[in-house]
Amino acid sequence: MPLFGDHPLMVRMSLALVLANARYWSTVASLVRSQLDYWTLRAERIPDPTLQEVALVNLREEGFNAQATATLATLAPREYRKLVVEAIVGLQVIYDYLDSLVERPLEDPLGDGRRLYQAFVDAIALDSEPRGDYYAQIHESDDGGYLGELVGVVRAALIRLPSQAAIAEVSAQAAERCAEAQIHAHATPVLGSAQLELWATSNAVDTGLQWREFLAGAVSSGLALHALITTAADSRTSQGQALAVDEIYLSVCALTTLLDGLIDYEQDMRGQGQPGYIRYYEDHDALAQGLRSVMHHAATEARDIPNEAHHLMTLVGVVAYYASAPTASSGFARPITKQIHRELKPLIVPTLAIMRAWRAAKRARAVILYRSRPRTVHAFWRDLLGSSDTCWSAAKPPCDHSRRRMDLAA
Repeated sequence: MPLFGDHPLMVRMSLALVLANARYWSTVASLVRSQLDYWTLRAERIPDPTLQEVALVNLREEGFNAQATATLATLAPREYRKLVVEAIVGLQVIYDYLDSLVERPLEDPLGDGRRLYQAFVDAIALDSEPRGDYYAQIHESDDGGYLGELVGVVRAALIRLPSQAAIAEVSAQAAERCAEAQIHAHATPVLGSAQLELWATSNAVDTGLQWREFLAGAVSSGLALHALITTAADSRTSQGQALAVDEIYLSVCALTTLLDGLIDYEQDMRGQGQPGYIRYYEDHDALAQGLRSVMHHAATEARDIPNEAHHLMTLVGVVAYYASAPTASSGFARPITKQIHRELKPLIVPTLAIMRAWRAAKRARAVILYRSRPRTVHAFWRDLLGSSDTCWSAAKPPCDHSRRRMDLAA
């Protein structure tokens, strides 16, 4: 049975997609590019060569994550849209930068990881001063204030949003959840997966999700924070609405992580010898049930909040992005993607068409670049299949830079 059978709702969702695209390309896109250009110039001034390389590589290869997540800024009133973009881009840059740093071997995976991810929490938790000293005992040289400036910019933008106080407690908890999930996930190569399961099981209580779905949502909770930041730009936002947005996007985040693992299954098995977060499901049917449960949970909860059509369209866009990938037709993924496709008809049909057209344009661009500028074979295939199509969600522990990105603004 289709998930969205309400005709007036489908009309509102379609209009929300059109409006989001109009706002994104007329106002948001240029703001995002400006922010990414600034942080690239700032990263070039990092004195430590190792940290500089990590920062620049992330901005070059993961910068599209900020462009994708900034589509949520289209919900913000025009007078606050620039502040929302500054906060979203800054937080996403922090997220990607820290993700790369904790991939490297740490002497104390949990302790050192928490020290680094304190920057992520500091950027959101305005009720306390930033702790700083994020690299202590990890790197001998500092970053010339790069991470501290990122934290400061996010905080400065957040504090000027009219409903920042309404989202403060919820967003601080979401930041802690995301940070701890990332820390425990990255620690699995050293400490094993039992500590990750224990953490997820104890924290999934009262969320409406099983521990596997909660874990998948928690590691990608940066998206939930972006949605909360946008919500803070609305002067009418209450704490109850902030709680509802976080609950919905925890499920949407789980959907992105699990779909990423689904379509990457065969590639992961060839490269790492095991799948990503979907490894925690005992069989194919359990994975399918997990995906359906988070999709239905998000769709049901979104019916009771302002801008429901936009949030529901975001959910459909997430699914369409992954379902449009060539690997979604693999023997492992196809049965599940077909089932989800049936449940999201008819809205997913035009969204899928947009995503496929976007992917085709990306491939065409890679070919044009190859023909117009001599490049190595590796660089050509990277543009065609890799860096132009990676994910802003926290993918698989240990993470890599072949993660897929999502373009909701296509």
